[in-house]
Amino acid sequence: QVQLVESGGGLVQAGGSLRLSCALSTRIFSILVMGWYRQAPGKQRELVAGITSGDMTNYASSVEGRFTISRDFAKNTVYLQMNSLKPEDTAVYYCTADLLVAGTSRRYWGQGTQVTVSS
Repeated sequence: QVQLVESGGGLVQAGGSLRLSCALSTRIFSILVMGWYRQAPGKQRELVAGITSGDMTNYASSVEGRFTISRDFAKNTVYLQMNSLKPEDTAVYYCTADLLVAGTSRRYWGQGTQVTVSS
């Protein structure tokens, strides 16, 4: 069974930092991409950042320069370092893993971790 276990969320003041971690439970399937999405109350879920197995990264424009995604695929883990946090970063953050399953890409989601930034 594929599971993604997130940690590191919490409450922080504006300008502060948090580091999210996400561990993938299985090594059976090849990792294509891992990433982070977020969903704020009343808003659609949006991509925050992604990283490929070849270390290519992409970021939402709203977090570029403040957030950094990194990975340790040997540990099946992806990280999101969030600096200079703003109240508008408040959301539930979800980890994703796109895995190669039976020749096709399949996306798995974590359960989400709450990040709250106070002003």
